[in-house]
Amino acid sequence: MIKDNQKLLNRLHCVVDILVIIGSYMIAWYLKFESALFVGVQSKLDFRDYMLALIWIVPLFIILYWAMGLYSPKRVLGRRVEISKIVQANSLGIVLILTILFITKQQHFSREMAFLFYCVNIVLGIVVRLGIHMVLRAIRKQGFNQKHILLIGYSQSAEAYIDRIKANPQWGYHVMGILDDNVTSGTEYKGIKVLGRIANLEIILPENKLDEIAITLGLSEYSKLEKVVAECEKSGVHTKFIPDYMKIIPTKPYTEDLLGLPVINIRYVPLSNAFNSFVKRCIDIVGGICGITLFSPVMLIVAILVKATSPGPLIYKQDRVGLHNKPFKMYKFRSMVVQKEQDEKKCWTTKGDSRVTPVGKFIRKTSLDELPQFFNIVKGDMSLIGPRPERPFFVDKFKEEIPRYMIKHQVRPGLTGWAQVNRYRGDTSINKRIEYDLYYIENWTLGFDIKILFLTVFRGFVNKNAY
Repeated sequence: MIKDNQKLLNRLHCVVDILVIIGSYMIAWYLKFESALFVGVQSKLDFRDYMLALIWIVPLFIILYWAMGLYSPKRVLGRRVEISKIVQANSLGIVLILTILFITKQQHFSREMAFLFYCVNIVLGIVVRLGIHMVLRAIRKQGFNQKHILLIGYSQSAEAYIDRIKANPQWGYHVMGILDDNVTSGTEYKGIKVLGRIANLEIILPENKLDEIAITLGLSEYSKLEKVVAECEKSGVHTKFIPDYMKIIPTKPYTEDLLGLPVINIRYVPLSNAFNSFVKRCIDIVGGICGITLFSPVMLIVAILVKATSPGPLIYKQDRVGLHNKPFKMYKFRSMVVQKEQDEKKCWTTKGDSRVTPVGKFIRKTSLDELPQFFNIVKGDMSLIGPRPERPFFVDKFKEEIPRYMIKHQVRPGLTGWAQVNRYRGDTSINKRIEYDLYYIENWTLGFDIKILFLTVFRGFVNKNAY
């Protein structure tokens, strides 16, 4: 059974981690006191004193690894997630080591060596774990170390689950079949057969050949859920529930606990978290001020050119819809001849548009007309990164035509965004733009913002679709 294999793998993994921790510690000691990196450095403690510290350092790190979930099954654990957990565990570990040394007044224990241990242990830990990932995935692709699963209910969620398992053989999942009351026995989906009715579960479970049961009942069959769960729990087989809400909630939901009551939130928006929002806002303020300072000479030149070549105001203020559907005035360098508001607010700019001035054509193509939006960012109307804001008329139009269009207003609009660095700017598909905007909203991280800023430098300034 896979459960026994998993226990053995976890024990072996723990032994490997112990060896890595000890090896990293000894390498750090060698680098500090024996290598040419620190010439002439003498330790007031001998080698034996340092090695004795491993008596409490090794258990400390193993406990931290366990607390971070690094000994959970690695079938679907992403490498980036595991690397992040290794860094977090080691960071907490080094803080605890330094705290213990301070409390116990170990003045002669080298803090530099502790830091070297921290760095070496992270690197070796990541290398070893990536190696284990590769070995296990290769073994599972060959059909070994498989987890045998039975699906209860033929539904859209069952097909989606099978699709993902078939696309990722390295997970090591083997679906033995499906039990369902509404589909004829023998019916297949991608080689997975319907074996019989749900009542057959009472016959299959005592055979003890299953590692896991996945309940994939359709919405119309949820009346059977209580009985199925009770049967599975009685057998002791690990059971998971895959809700069939894909037709109703085509998003990335998440569950929270409300005093023991599980609540499913229809959409996960990381920036609804107060801390995430605060961090992003701080970066926006600093980035906005830096942008104004850095581009002030360019803005001065553009301002002179706009004012000298076309009569009218220098800055064009346009109504846009922002965070929580609130309108705001977005600033741009004026790139068109002055016109009545009712004439321009319902029109797209088209190729060869006579309203665009010669200077306006250049600054629109190079995105220089957007530079005053750094002031919007400092004010709080906008962010450095986010979905581009749209005019109220088009918002009212698109929210009726494009599903989930209004979700983009759950975050601040941005100077640049994921859609823009993927070439969806100006006269391009609105549907694709919203698809990229929603992906950004649901998958926001600080690293994602940095990636978009980096890509903006290479892809975001020159816009071939700007007219």
